[in-house]
Amino acid sequence: MIYAGIMGATGYAGLELTRILSAHPSVTIEKLGSTSYAGRTVGSLYPQLTGLKNMVYEEPDPQAWAQTCDVIFTCLPHGVSSETVAKLSPYGKPVIDLSGDYRYDDPAVYEKWYGMPHPHPDVLAKAVYGLTELYRDAVKDAPVIGNPGCYTTCSILGLTPAIASGLVDPDTIIIDAKSGTSGAGRSPSHDLHFTEVHDNFKAYKIAVHRHTSEIEQELSKAAKKPLALSFTPHLLPVKRGILETIYCALPEAVSHADVMAVYEKYYGDEPFITLYPEGTVPELKHVVGSNELHIGWVVDTRLHRLIIVAVLDNLIKGAAGQAIQNMNVRFGLPETTGLVSPAWYL
Repeated sequence: MIYAGIMGATGYAGLELTRILSAHPSVTIEKLGSTSYAGRTVGSLYPQLTGLKNMVYEEPDPQAWAQTCDVIFTCLPHGVSSETVAKLSPYGKPVIDLSGDYRYDDPAVYEKWYGMPHPHPDVLAKAVYGLTELYRDAVKDAPVIGNPGCYTTCSILGLTPAIASGLVDPDTIIIDAKSGTSGAGRSPSHDLHFTEVHDNFKAYKIAVHRHTSEIEQELSKAAKKPLALSFTPHLLPVKRGILETIYCALPEAVSHADVMAVYEKYYGDEPFITLYPEGTVPELKHVVGSNELHIGWVVDTRLHRLIIVAVLDNLIKGAAGQAIQNMNVRFGLPETTGLVSPAWYL
């Protein structure tokens, strides 16, 4: 049995981790941490978690948690997370961090996009980027796993085969991304009030969204050269889900079958990735509630473009489910353990 602790367990990602891990056959939730709600019971905040209703949220204590937990998930704001992970690091227990603090290869890139020097570059140097489908072998022994977020997971997995194979021109990529409101987290914000979001649709942080740097970092590896791209996020008037429409130029004529051959080479055996046949593309309803990533595409022969549509649930494959997938790999469990539930659809 794996004894798990979740710091930041009352936010949306922490809640999803708690929910999914509570039914994981190889996990016992040992500790749930929350600074804001320390001393409150789980049932007083989240009555739906009936099996944990009498468990009490506690102030996270790295030393005490490291003594009783086999793995610790940190679902904390950036900056806070970097300090907490550094305090946990000496105890040798694997840490899976859901913030952006341990996803970067170069601390200078982190500083540029987050507006602060990375406080623990020595710990950052030990971290592994936790996109399981691409870095499974590295995750197996990682002391710190920087768990990628929703936009990044969707973008990187949606594009890697096309870029790495030379199928598309990597200098022409435009990512048109849309997210449900839960992607912004649980903290109150004027922009996320019901009356601001309902019956509305808007772009935000155009050309300056932090995830752009993370996407470029990973796709540059696929391209084997520095890569820059356009990434524009939008806020959908729905609770959860990511849908991205990705545009890339094709240097030469290809068919849907040609693209399928490339993607099947990369993802044919991946348990959580579904590739769509010609004439169909995925929708949010196909993935919300699951750890699935669905990818479809259209070859625009008139404009010589490949148009990719990729979708996932931002709180599961884009956060908590991906973290559990990493945990499963890290502890030698079947990767799908606790994550086989299909999408809700309704």
